[in-house]
Amino acid sequence: MNVMSDPNADRKAWMGLLAKAPAAELARLWADVDVPDYKVLRAPEIGAVMVRGRAGAVGAAFNLGEMTVTRCSLKLACGAVGHGYVQGRDKDHAQTAALVDALMQTDRADALLAAILTPLAALADARKAERASKSAATKVDFFTMVRGED
Repeated sequence: MNVMSDPNADRKAWMGLLAKAPAAELARLWADVDVPDYKVLRAPEIGAVMVRGRAGAVGAAFNLGEMTVTRCSLKLACGAVGHGYVQGRDKDHAQTAALVDALMQTDRADALLAAILTPLAALADARKAERASKSAATKVDFFTMVRGED
């Protein structure tokens, strides 16, 4: 992940990575980070969002169901504002994600990229590869033999 190429795309990528990261792994990586002073703008709160879907990814959108989320917003002493949205009811996960988001907008971005985001991305890639290998084992190849009559 290149932090300086496109700030909006990069922020979307790191916020998605933080939201999908296992809470225990994020907490383990975060334990070594020096936390700066911050002010909570929106304390971690639990709510629900409507999940929408499309049949075949092209059909009309429909309401699939609700999903529990936790969100948090905070502001660092330097003025950077961070937001965290995570699936489920983990307030600590949401607050840590908001802190990382805020710090990624400061001069500590490169250090956080190396200490937190890169390991989380590697873990996500490993989990994706494991799922892919498990599903590849169930793949059925269909083929047609040419019968010579044609």
